[in-house]
Amino acid sequence: MAGNGFGNIFNIPELKKRCLFTLALLIVYRIGVHVPTPGIDGVALADIFARAQGTILGVFNMFSGGALERLSIFALGIMPYISASIVLQLLTVTVPHLEQLKKEGEQGHKKITQYTRYGTVILSIIQGFGISIGLEQMGTVLHPGWGFRLMTVLTLTAGTAFIMWLGEQITEKGIGNGISLIIFAGIIVRIPDAIGNTFRLISTGEIGIFPVLILLVFMGLVIAFIVFVEQGQRRLPVQYAKRVVGRKMYSGQSTHLPLKINTSGVIPPIFASSIMMFPATVASFITIPWMQTLIDSLRPGSMLYEFFFIIMIFFFCYFYTAITFNPVEVADNIKKQGGFIPGIRPGKRTADYIDKVLTRITLGGAVYVSAVCVLPSILISYFKVPFYFGGTALLIVVGVAIDTISQIESHMLVRHYEGFLKKGGSKIKGRF
Repeated sequence: MAGNGFGNIFNIPELKKRCLFTLALLIVYRIGVHVPTPGIDGVALADIFARAQGTILGVFNMFSGGALERLSIFALGIMPYISASIVLQLLTVTVPHLEQLKKEGEQGHKKITQYTRYGTVILSIIQGFGISIGLEQMGTVLHPGWGFRLMTVLTLTAGTAFIMWLGEQITEKGIGNGISLIIFAGIIVRIPDAIGNTFRLISTGEIGIFPVLILLVFMGLVIAFIVFVEQGQRRLPVQYAKRVVGRKMYSGQSTHLPLKINTSGVIPPIFASSIMMFPATVASFITIPWMQTLIDSLRPGSMLYEFFFIIMIFFFCYFYTAITFNPVEVADNIKKQGGFIPGIRPGKRTADYIDKVLTRITLGGAVYVSAVCVLPSILISYFKVPFYFGGTALLIVVGVAIDTISQIESHMLVRHYEGFLKKGGSKIKGRF
């Protein structure tokens, strides 16, 4: 049909509506980032965050899209929602009631989502109160007292709840995963500032041109590596025997079961960052010596921070893969459809084989995610380049972009429009 590439988006009314809806809500989110929380001395707060670059506060500020350094109504960002999701997913494995809800389909999913929202509000209240106390101790509050604390808790909690609603609306009525796109938007809008800051460092002689060129080449290689691995699959051959349907006989077919190298996508680094940030953020606003020592030791780029970060990435790679891909269920579906993996008996043997292969490739995926997230951060810390060029940010930006483009691609192909790649080329593969 007429048109190609991005031009086809405007030829499909439903896709056009979804894309414009997503863009509009992301604009609303970015406007809210600039709405300040009442009672804050903006100048004093800016001075504090100017000294916090490269610390855990810098990481939190990256995930909030710059809202934390302004202490806007969206200062907590979407991280309380992600933390609540982690807790609910962990409890789903251990609590029978939640496990049963998960098996009940759409109604059970709605109930778990409702519990996640309650958890988000509770975590937002805790974090909001901790931040209000810390701000008073740092002298950035114009009128300290319980009035300010309650106002801050109410404002920040409402802001997080609104972001959560925006994310759900984007997922339901827009294009892509709403929560991931909100984080994506928060990182992308900081790129011009990052470029400007880099040029400033070059002009003042704080950093040379040669290290920046090396870093740009390295970033390009990392992006290419991310795209390559995210599209990587292990294809298990599946053979379907001849079958009779009514009066027709269908011949046997050979197909494959695709297993992605990185089944969990950008979830592990986001979850790991959330776990690292929650206690550290609360502690950073409390002037207790041993807590300050803890914050200093958990500075991004430090060996202790990266060590725990890698452990949690590995954990969430395996955990998220386990809850989203059930080898037993897949094996049963293959058996019911008259299929089998050559050389493997249908049923339990097939499930065990799929689980074995999935475990091995998930190990490779966990190593890949850890390398992308940790190695650039260490090198950036060594070259003293602004943190928002870090590997975690690159992985999130590229991973979310691939997923979103794949969804747009799917809408185009369903309606017989040519996608982003020319005929004869391989199409962009989605997360699932």
